[in-house]
Amino acid sequence: MPRVETDREPKEPSPAAGKSGLRRWIGLMKAAMLFVVALFGVGFFVFANGISRDEVKLERSADGIVVLTGGASRIVDAVELLAAGRGKRLLISGVHPATTPGELTRASPEFERLFRCCIDLGHQALNTIGNAIETGGWAHDLGFHSLIVVTSAWHMPRALIELERELPGVTLIPYPVVSDRTREGTWWSSAQITRLLLVEYVKFVASYARTRLDPTEIGASLRLGERRPRS
Repeated sequence: MPRVETDREPKEPSPAAGKSGLRRWIGLMKAAMLFVVALFGVGFFVFANGISRDEVKLERSADGIVVLTGGASRIVDAVELLAAGRGKRLLISGVHPATTPGELTRASPEFERLFRCCIDLGHQALNTIGNAIETGGWAHDLGFHSLIVVTSAWHMPRALIELERELPGVTLIPYPVVSDRTREGTWWSSAQITRLLLVEYVKFVASYARTRLDPTEIGASLRLGERRPRS
């Protein structure tokens, strides 16, 4: 007797199979999250341990010096480098618009001559990205090919990322300023320092990702023809 084939409706997946697939997806998501957290933790540990805790001794000079505002000791150190002949001119980037050279001179009267001849104030920058753009225009105007960068030790990694983006082909020489609170003891022994470094690490990762994923703004200060007036 010939066999007659009939259309069969596809079987619906059993509830047990659906739950098993869902559990696998949840397991994969948890594993991925744990991997990201572990990667973030390892990265932060490497970042925090890499922050300089001792003042560096410069072995060479540069065409110019730039200091990113944010701490009074940064400016003093930068002016001292200028006085020692480590650069031809100094840019103080991110100065408050209301701040005048006279006010800075009163804070460091022994360097009054340098403020008159060799120090430029940048009033445009509001953040690290702005510092980089401001510095890029200044260095390009003066034809500088090397710069000493002065900023806090914990801020230096992010500052260099932004400056390298705006100053292709310019040699950057870091001069990290070390504060007393980061010099004494270990960073994990202070909740305040740990929090400071954690926030800075997040910003550092964001800057790194942005500069690698979006190359369209490289050298923006040069392409846009931005020029900063000297004060």
